[in-house]
Amino acid sequence: MRLCFLVGSMAISGGTYVIIQHASYLRRCGFDVTLAAQEAFSPSTIAWHDEASQLHCIPIEQAKSETFDLVIATWWKTVFELEYFDANRFAYFVQSIESRFYPEDDAPLRALVDSTYRFPLAYVTEATWIQKYLFEEYGQTTTLVRNGIRKDVYQKNGPTVAPRSMHRPRVLIEGHFGVSFKNTALALRLAREAGARDIWVLTGSPINWIPGVSRIFSQVPISQTAEIYRSCDILIKLSTVEGMFGPPLEIFHCGGTAVVYDVTGHDEYIVDGLNARVLPRGDADGVVRAISKLLSDQGELKALKSGALQTAAEWPSWEESSSEFLKWVNITLEMPPTDRAVLKSLTMYAFEDYEREEQIHIRKNPGVVRRHKLSALASRLPYPVVRTVKKIEAIGEVLLRGRETY
Repeated sequence: MRLCFLVGSMAISGGTYVIIQHASYLRRCGFDVTLAAQEAFSPSTIAWHDEASQLHCIPIEQAKSETFDLVIATWWKTVFELEYFDANRFAYFVQSIESRFYPEDDAPLRALVDSTYRFPLAYVTEATWIQKYLFEEYGQTTTLVRNGIRKDVYQKNGPTVAPRSMHRPRVLIEGHFGVSFKNTALALRLAREAGARDIWVLTGSPINWIPGVSRIFSQVPISQTAEIYRSCDILIKLSTVEGMFGPPLEIFHCGGTAVVYDVTGHDEYIVDGLNARVLPRGDADGVVRAISKLLSDQGELKALKSGALQTAAEWPSWEESSSEFLKWVNITLEMPPTDRAVLKSLTMYAFEDYEREEQIHIRKNPGVVRRHKLSALASRLPYPVVRTVKKIEAIGEVLLRGRETY
């Protein structure tokens, strides 16, 4: 059976990581699996994942000339590509409610994203809150398959970048810069306020220096991330939009704990006071107090680390998780065929609504035009220029960022 996952980008990200894990398992189970990417990529783009090179990864336009048994959209933009694929069945892997990635004042774009949840597709998701949301808001019945973890990579014992110190806990900040809801620069600022003196940063952003950071690890292959986690005691992750984020679970397996906001999806495995500290979104003072206590109270730090290891021991591996994904795929393949004409009509109506509302939005907010032009220009810049811009952006974000939470 031929399966095709439609992905936005093959570059390093949590969402792409999850897709590659499921796709690799399905390939090992005998499926002919293709990953069709919207953004251009090269072998170096996918080198961060040790199994990606074994998958059939091609540009999305090339994939449209092939025939598949099942095509799975994994990013809101890819839903609008489904009508162009020669397949009998179509599905949607929803890893977050992606309209929340965009500013609240960009109502037309958020509505366009949300329109994808009305498409008559087979739905699967990774988090309970998304399953509940899709049913309550859109009447969609969604299969839940929680993300697994690479037990072969994330373990308590193994190599480290540097040994931990009992008397000076090490703090790790994880996340992209330049993505407002990740709040990566905020996490760094609050860690400093709390008195952290040994701060490391693990990021997918192409940068190699950040002021006030002891070590920075940029675009690291997953096979090396465990060495970083095993070297750190406390992960600070303050994103405010997530499906079911993986970094806290990864450091749990490596003997550390975390400080997080009560972001959607955290409750899949994080329990305040048991394996981590959870603060209300926007409670910067609470985050500072929580970090400060963990830095100074070895008893509390040890207790949370112990609870984190217990959570890790009970969490399923990727093999277990992807076996559930396989069951969903098999059920979907037995469902009645999807009418591509319906997908085409829904796409047309969605963009007609968007264009009408966007014109109204632009008339009321002329600055939107300038923003769109800048975004279009940035997308055409050569990669070395983009990398330089990203470095400057990250440094500026760290130096100028206030205490507000996005």
